[in-house]
Amino acid sequence: MNTRIYTLFGLLLVSLGTTHAATAADCIVPAPDVVTAAVLRAHPTTGSDRVGVLKPGQSLPLIASQASWYQTQQANGTTAFVSKRWTNIAACPPPPSATPSPPPPPSPVPTAETTAGPMPLLAKGHSVVWWFVFKFNSNKFPGCGNNQPRPQTCPFGGASRTYPDGQQFVFASSESPQLAQGTGCVGTTEQDPVGATYDEIYNGRFNYIAWNDQFGGDPNVNGAGHSKGIVAWDDSGNATVMQVTTPGWPGAGNQAHPRQTDGNTLGCLIHDNVMFSQHFFALKLTKDDLIKLLRALQNASVATAPTNLQIVSNAGPPDVQTLVTQLGQASDSTTPTLETLSSGVRLISKPASLNVPPWHLVSSLLGALPLRTATWWVNPDKIPDTTSDTQVDCWNANLSKPGSVESSATGIWHGTQFALTGGSSNGLGNGNHAKVAVSLEPATPLAIFADMNQEGALTAADDATTHCKAHQNGRGGLFFVLQNAALTTSITALISLTQ
Repeated sequence: MNTRIYTLFGLLLVSLGTTHAATAADCIVPAPDVVTAAVLRAHPTTGSDRVGVLKPGQSLPLIASQASWYQTQQANGTTAFVSKRWTNIAACPPPPSATPSPPPPPSPVPTAETTAGPMPLLAKGHSVVWWFVFKFNSNKFPGCGNNQPRPQTCPFGGASRTYPDGQQFVFASSESPQLAQGTGCVGTTEQDPVGATYDEIYNGRFNYIAWNDQFGGDPNVNGAGHSKGIVAWDDSGNATVMQVTTPGWPGAGNQAHPRQTDGNTLGCLIHDNVMFSQHFFALKLTKDDLIKLLRALQNASVATAPTNLQIVSNAGPPDVQTLVTQLGQASDSTTPTLETLSSGVRLISKPASLNVPPWHLVSSLLGALPLRTATWWVNPDKIPDTTSDTQVDCWNANLSKPGSVESSATGIWHGTQFALTGGSSNGLGNGNHAKVAVSLEPATPLAIFADMNQEGALTAADDATTHCKAHQNGRGGLFFVLQNAALTTSITALISLTQ
């Protein structure tokens, strides 16, 4: 009797309530890196319906194997398929010696509809207060993490591309603030922070705003900000914001209103938006936090379109709706904002009309703290490194003097060095489009996540009316400031090599 026949025979005995001796029949179990559950599908495709989950500690019989999928059978007799990526094969556990009492029904996997608004997710059903992701560049870290194959489908639209892709990543969270290696291609699964959090928004029933200065015409937007991101909230105003640094993504807030001319999955856009390093930061917001964020977005003149359902769905509390309608316009403000959110994270907005170097502004607002930054910069547009004594002529009399600000040129992860500059001067794809910084003051360990580059001007040169507006001096943007010693130490090590 072959193994498959023996397995099916064993299942028949169990269904009849007959006990039998332990066998070496094969079962399917979740892989060690599955945090919450592996998804069971009706058919062997990622686009088919979910019919259940396989949680750590559970097993199901192996019926058949094909390509990237295992076929199994659930307790109710329903046929299901599960990805080989998230599962392993192991010997089935022995059956019980007596028929036990029926177990209580399993707790449902948390979804957007069973929580207080959308949440930052490390994986499907695994929520945290905040998470941070650093995606490496395609030159030094090509493909997916832990040598995992690239997904064959694009879950949020688009098509697989042949351009250089780098979607390996490291991540940290409020649950575990030290950077750890991620698995798979970031932004493409329900098991990575970016993919899981965006899936909750895109396939959920939330209000949302997406903003990006590089949508590439799909959709058309207005604004003078350099900011990129998406925020989603429920009808009570409970929200999650995800800051991104990826050109053109995300370009839609819900599957009911998809992009018209391009994909909407990382690595599946017409333009290669995963060549360079990038970062992502997600944070849980209360309704009061959401109000503060919307005011900051308006002050930063973010590029969006309140009447375009592809990127804005405006409902919920009336005061929230009013603020949303004011977005997508260039603000004439010259006053930065600094707000403390319920999580303790501080939110800074730089208006486009405040023509000062952006990271020096942050240092000033944080009490002249010394900063080390890792952003996009290309000579001769790079803002020079400064000390606390450096004269900054492109400044505002209402601002206090900034501390030192320096830029890292090279970072390191597990012995591999990678460029933290813009462009491709260090090899095709070996560049950085993330915008992160750390405080160099040990008593105040800060990690800062932004959407602004270290390009602009310190001095007015011959023409103060134009030179002080150069590059990022004349753009608006956001900064999230998080005080956490373990996270700051971890990011400092990541961007520790200097020019």
